[in-house]
Amino acid sequence: MTITRRALGAASLLGGLAASARGRAAAWPDRPVRLVSPFAPGGPQDVPGRFFAEVLTSRLGQPVVYDSRAGAGGLVGTQYVAQATDGHTFLITSTAIATLPALRRDLGFDPFTDLLPVTLVMQSPFTIVVRANGPASFAELLARAREAPGRLTYGTSGVGSSTHLVGAMLLQRAGVEMTHVPYRGAQLNMTALLAGDTDCFLGDVSVPLPHIRAGTARCIAVTTETRAPLLPDVPTVAEVVPGFAATLWYGLFAAKSAPAEAIRRVLSELAPLRAPDSELRRRLSETGAELLLTGPEPLAERLRTEIPQWRAVVAAAGLRVE
Repeated sequence: MTITRRALGAASLLGGLAASARGRAAAWPDRPVRLVSPFAPGGPQDVPGRFFAEVLTSRLGQPVVYDSRAGAGGLVGTQYVAQATDGHTFLITSTAIATLPALRRDLGFDPFTDLLPVTLVMQSPFTIVVRANGPASFAELLARAREAPGRLTYGTSGVGSSTHLVGAMLLQRAGVEMTHVPYRGAQLNMTALLAGDTDCFLGDVSVPLPHIRAGTARCIAVTTETRAPLLPDVPTVAEVVPGFAATLWYGLFAAKSAPAEAIRRVLSELAPLRAPDSELRRRLSETGAELLLTGPEPLAERLRTEIPQWRAVVAAAGLRVE
């Protein structure tokens, strides 16, 4: 067989292109990286999110931009990442990624195929908080609710929020009725409690913590399986409603366009933060959160487990947000 110079030239060119493509894949990142938060600035996700951006900027050789894209309970920012095609876009989000599929018929993305799990980031308890002169215990709160169904109120961070769904699940399991009062965020929810507008607050531990320490509010239960290290004297909901558990967690995802090397590299660069004395671990523990950094599979398992759970809660409560 005769091989012409033209054929040799073409083969050489193709080989060069293939090598170039391999080089580009291996050289990730080759442009700035975007880390999207689908919530308004100031939320719990900002602590690890901004910390990750700073650490990765120093280690990847490219700037990592922390970008808040709030709206529709986390849907707007999540859709943005799910549709990204540049291979350099990531998402740090909360339990909302598991509750949104239960609440909306058309998300505009599939959480199992359009997003790649990178790692669980952190988790913390939801808290049930009352004013200083409120019920002495969670058992007493439930007893009052049973005496007057629907009269007591509980505040959350909004219709369809993770706190709303946790509250709905808790009422279903406890067999009591309380009236839901939604607010635009945890801070307004806490303000309403202190003003006497609601009977209890349901939300992330970091928001009521200063008021608990000041003695103007009391935490009467946490929703995790075991007592929270930051509030060791506060009982779990499960001590009154056996088997109940709910955790506020945050996870890091990549757009499906991200190459495997991107996920491997990010996990490798974040691994030192798992050290017992890391600055990020210290900062999170001060707000009642536990740093996780587990890798992809535990995050994928949370989605597989919790999406069906929240769909059942939503169906039983007759909830739907469109």
